[in-house]
Amino acid sequence: MRRSALARPVLALASVLLAAAVAGCSHSTGSHSSSGDRASAGASAGSSQPAGDAAGPLAEGPGPQSHYAVAAQPAADSCHYRSDSGQPLPDATCTPGALSPAVTQANLASTICRKGGYTGGIRPPASVTDAEKRKNAASYGYTGQLHDAEYDHLVSLELGGDPNDPRNLWVEPPSPGHAAGAGPNNPKDAVETRLHTAVCGGQVTLAQAQEAIATDWFTAESRLGLK
Repeated sequence: MRRSALARPVLALASVLLAAAVAGCSHSTGSHSSSGDRASAGASAGSSQPAGDAAGPLAEGPGPQSHYAVAAQPAADSCHYRSDSGQPLPDATCTPGALSPAVTQANLASTICRKGGYTGGIRPPASVTDAEKRKNAASYGYTGQLHDAEYDHLVSLELGGDPNDPRNLWVEPPSPGHAAGAGPNNPKDAVETRLHTAVCGGQVTLAQAQEAIATDWFTAESRLGLK
């Protein structure tokens, strides 16, 4: 009888300690999860896009259209130019690049690498791109002469970029050394041509070239081991 009487408080104390331990574990787990969510949200909201950092996997746009409409652009002054060695780069959030579903590694010979060219028949008309260019200049806060800036496909049409997805177009300022009023000064065009040659020649894959030029057109060739 005495042993039974003594056991009851011991068992009660053990139950209290066990309940406290379980509560402590639950609190610790919940606290860790909440902290992790806050850290992830903070990193996402405050992350920057320095030169050379892509925003993420390239999206797929609608591809070539029989009729193009003026596409909506980001809000005024919401996009911010970056640069690499003085060369202009787009905002990686506003203009991450977008791909045409009509161009794949499997159909290069009948699309971007075909003889006679591919891009001429899929370009939006000037009536569309001129209106988009003015609105996109406002998105980027570009105040220079529009005559000197190119409304440029980040992933060029000759590399399978989408023709009119706003994620793939930006008002590209002239490069350093440009004479005001002389028209666009864009060494990116030569990079696009060389990458196109490399893709069609089998030196790099289509996806490699697209990712490299979307990340940083100025270093795309060196990143791919082409120079």
